Amino acid sequence: MGKSKVLVVGGTGYIGRRIVKASLAEGHETYVLQRPEIGLEIDKLQILLSFKKQGAHLIEGSFNDHKSLIDAVKQVDVVICTMSGVHFRSHNILLQLKLVEAIKEAGNVKRFLPSEFGMDPARMGHALEPGRVTFDEKMVVRKAIEEANIPFTYVIANCFAGYFVGNLSQLGRLTPPKDKVYLYGDGNVKVAFTDEEDVATYTIKAIDDPTTLNKTLYIRPPHNILTQSELIQKWETLTGNKLDKISITADDFLASMKGFDLAGQVGVGHFYHIFYEGCLTNFEIGEGSEEASKLYPQVEYTRMDDYMKIYV
Repeated sequence: MGKSKVLVVGGTGYIGRRIVKASLAEGHETYVLQRPEIGLEIDKLQILLSFKKQGAHLIEGSFNDHKSLIDAVKQVDVVICTMSGVHFRSHNILLQLKLVEAIKEAGNVKRFLPSEFGMDPARMGHALEPGRVTFDEKMVVRKAIEEANIPFTYVIANCFAGYFVGNLSQLGRLTPPKDKVYLYGDGNVKVAFTDEEDVATYTIKAIDDPTTLNKTLYIRPPHNILTQSELIQKWETLTGNKLDKISITADDFLASMKGFDLAGQVGVGHFYHIFYEGCLTNFEIGEGSEEASKLYPQVEYTRMDDYMKIYV
């Protein structure tokens, strides 16, 4: 069998543009949805045109035009949606229900990968308000996919390094602190960190793999399962600079939520589940699931020691 034709929805976004690049690199005929709603957002248009230069096909389609979505998905075998689900950008998870309807009606798609790429929503039924909306809405989309009998793969990418590693997992910043660092509790809860380029590579590897059909794919490379303390230690070794560590109790951390806007409150809740509760690593990957680095050992994933070097 030849390689699947791939449509990426949300291709100009943070993870979407990496998935387009990975799809092209793996030799897939790659299509990117061009939505008229971008209006005058020239950066997005230029990203789309750069994909076209690299050999991708641009397909016009809108979530406000059901027929255009059907026409788009009819041209491909696999649909990957990477629309944003974070509150400090845009929160569009439920828009995917229109895409699910189009895929169902088209009837030709052999694999759909909805916008997941974070924590596993199936394990977050206990999540704190207001951040639980992210997981609840992803589960609504999953339910629609499964009720429509659409073949799927759910990709759980855990903590993107760009948001969690360069900043030593400090809330509200993206660059490393220079003098002091806040520790969540004792800083010894295991967290799974992933390089965004690797997320894209593993995602594209999975789309034609029967092993991942109707399963959840966790990206938990063993060398990147680290505690916050281990992450900080790696940074200190790399820079030769010791940081003052200030521990925050779980109660104090949750109390800080009151001082934030909605996006900040969502962030506090998610950080709590990751760094105090250990929601990314406190379970074994079991039946109905696979781990990407085991499935695709040929992928030389980026270790966080190397990822950090660009920040020095």
